Amino acid sequence: MSLERAFDFRVLHASTHSQARIGEMHTAHGLVQTPVFMPVGTLGTVKALCPDDLKACGAAIILGNTYHLYLRPGCEVIERFGGLHRFMGWDGPILTDSGGFQVFSLSMLRRITDEGAEFQSHIDGSRHLLTPEKAVDIQNCLNADILMCLDECIGYPAKPSAAKAALERTLNWARRCKERWMDAGGSGALFGIVQGGMDAELRRESAQRTVDIGFPGYAIGGLSVGEPVEQMLEMAEVAARHLPEDAPRYVMGVGTPENLVDLVGLGIDMFDCVMPTRNARNGQLFTDRGTINITNACHRFDTGPIDEACGCYTCRHFSRAYLRHLYLSREILVYRLTTIHNVYYYLHLMERIRDAIERDEFEAFRKTFLACRNES
Repeated sequence: MSLERAFDFRVLHASTHSQARIGEMHTAHGLVQTPVFMPVGTLGTVKALCPDDLKACGAAIILGNTYHLYLRPGCEVIERFGGLHRFMGWDGPILTDSGGFQVFSLSMLRRITDEGAEFQSHIDGSRHLLTPEKAVDIQNCLNADILMCLDECIGYPAKPSAAKAALERTLNWARRCKERWMDAGGSGALFGIVQGGMDAELRRESAQRTVDIGFPGYAIGGLSVGEPVEQMLEMAEVAARHLPEDAPRYVMGVGTPENLVDLVGLGIDMFDCVMPTRNARNGQLFTDRGTINITNACHRFDTGPIDEACGCYTCRHFSRAYLRHLYLSREILVYRLTTIHNVYYYLHLMERIRDAIERDEFEAFRKTFLACRNES
């Protein structure tokens, strides 16, 4: 499949008072409207939800994890199904990350060299070498619609020398990933990743040199690793400023509803984060007026839904009192119901953002939204 047939992105409308824009991505498995939030399906499942739940919540694209799926169940299993879509019963687009962040998070179990990332499996202790070429091969096995280059993510704080070294290694790996991707036929869309730590000049350099290599889309990595929110936004803005207008921009692993709204205003098109699903399993439920802890005693007799303004399945059928009862009783159903709400909230937030941009009212929406959340 040629790149032109497999992937296309176009900007449909841009805000006149910010960098916010709406667009659409055409992939081999369907259309994605941007800005978009991608629920995280690390192991081939968005925890507690089935594909029908995701579609009912409005999901257009989901994320799978190269590192985890490579270790379990393994490519030899997924290849029998022709890729991850049929294996997990999801017929929409899938983005797979490269595994770079997971290797970074292993800390004591990995060693980074110019060749690749050598790591010890967290499952059985076996040793593996994840090279740029292997990262592409695994993602091709998964039949991803969007693939990510292998990158070196660094922590916060980091010395300038470490940030520069990671930048250079990420660029070298990006070239190798692109070469392997092209040799394999260039199916799907391979995104380059911008690194550079918390140094604005390194972020600019990384963005420009990654663009020089040339990719259908660009991600900004190495954020939300412990830095202050203001610094995260600054680094995203610097990088986005040097990325092409006609390619999608993706901030990886971020974040809160406030983060998403602010980043859309900086021209970011794509997001993923485990926060909606992870927080749901911990009884933390998102609303425009703040985050609700369903375990609090004040919900014991509450006959109302999580959010009167929410149209999700959970809010249309169940009360806070019932959800609190399920959670305190450790009933499995609560994880599905709370996850449905949080995923719906994030996806519906993106829909509202797209509507505001189309009406050229994004800045008014942003101010009202942030003021409401900050009141909580």
